Amino acid sequence: MAYGECNCGAVAFEVDAELTDIYMCHCSICRRFTGSNGIAVVLASKNAFRWVRGADHITSWSKPGADWHGWFCRACGSALPGENDPTRLFIPAGLISKGGERLKLVHHVWVESRAPWDVIGDAGEQHREGLKTAG
Repeated sequence: MAYGECNCGAVAFEVDAELTDIYMCHCSICRRFTGSNGIAVVLASKNAFRWVRGADHITSWSKPGADWHGWFCRACGSALPGENDPTRLFIPAGLISKGGERLKLVHHVWVESRAPWDVIGDAGEQHREGLKTAG
């Protein structure tokens, strides 16, 4: 089981699954959303996920003209888990405080869109665009 929460602790969640693979998205939208080189996420089944507290603190934003949505805490602004497809959701890896001991970055997606200063220095597989399994 994994547990995570936002910066202020208003929103928390649990995942009844072992989390292992991290996908790092380097697209321009994710870079702007985080203010960094992208967002590291873990994919999980919606059936294994549950909000522990703070669902009323969750808000979202959609990029006009793009198939992209970002969820965040309305109190502290932390990026939060969001829907990835009908059966899965993505969880920002930095939110996980328990149960992430086996997490490893395995895929970099939208590498072609990365910032010019972004140097990828690990062994994660690099993909020019997205993967069907990545967020």
